[in-house]
Amino acid sequence: MNRPALPSPTTALARKRSAPVLLVVAHGSRDPRHAATVQALVRRAGALRPGLRVETAFLEFNLPSVPGVLERLAADGVREVVALPLLLTRAFHAKADIPAVLRQAPPSLSIRQAEVLGPSPLLIAAVERRLYEAGLTPADKSATGVVLASAGSTDPEAIAVIAETARELRRTGWCSVRPAFASASLPRTEEAVRALRSEPGVRRVAVAPYVIAPGRLPDRIAAGAAEADVLAGVLGPSPELARLLLDRYDGAHAVRRPVARTA
Repeated sequence: MNRPALPSPTTALARKRSAPVLLVVAHGSRDPRHAATVQALVRRAGALRPGLRVETAFLEFNLPSVPGVLERLAADGVREVVALPLLLTRAFHAKADIPAVLRQAPPSLSIRQAEVLGPSPLLIAAVERRLYEAGLTPADKSATGVVLASAGSTDPEAIAVIAETARELRRTGWCSVRPAFASASLPRTEEAVRALRSEPGVRRVAVAPYVIAPGRLPDRIAAGAAEADVLAGVLGPSPELARLLLDRYDGAHAVRRPVARTA
């Protein structure tokens, strides 16, 4: 029986080299925990796709910067890059800041901007993972109210996505889920905790930070959770987020629509 020929090691290596580089673009923070968490998440994603070159860059506060990484990639002979905003919603940074810095990339680079991480069922799964790690179990869902606490935004699209994510989390069986925000929008975390206390059927209240890494706003969420029964951890380098990074990379790679350059 004739069997299909297996690709030679040289061919397989060429394919790996021809794949676009995944550049994860995070906002950055003065809090050193932020960059450390981002790097841990990116390493986990890279481990899921051996052979894929994965880089990290920051818009501000941390190094390496986005322009610096793009210059280095061009100097290395890279030709294609998928830039992935490490953001849960499509607000100002995804709509304006990141496209602006990508448009200034060296002309030898062809860059595609991937979609932001949310919404996604994988994010719902990551939130639940953190709630279970904080001590809850699936059996607790029907009597537990959850505050889905995000950083906040002035962008109506971003606020609508958070509200829909809260509804999707509620559909998995939690007694009630209310969105809350650490800045820019209302209600605050502590207000949502108090509101859940008065809801019928809610016997305990948990706060689930809907943020990727520690920092000033996540600390504000934690402070607002003082009256809650359970405080989950940030999403961090969860396996669900690592998979989601690769899903967004694959989606952008398939579309093949490069970022428009400055005239």
